[in-house]
Amino acid sequence: METGKVKITVIPNGPLQVESSEIELIKTDGTSQTKKGKLYFCRCGHSKNKPFCDGSHNSEGFKG
Repeated sequence: METGKVKITVIPNGPLQVESSEIELIKTDGTSQTKKGKLYFCRCGHSKNKPFCDGSHNSEGFKG
């Protein structure tokens, strides 16, 4: 993937897949993390690891 380019894919009935050569995530407490590659963000609201997906959408029957 090109440097600086971000690709966001909506996975049917699942999370948002965010892919980039570098992703800076700023948390609600002001701390930040830098990640590379793919991250999966919760869309269903049931993840116990927000903002990341933990697969809870499967047991909750999320459709979206």
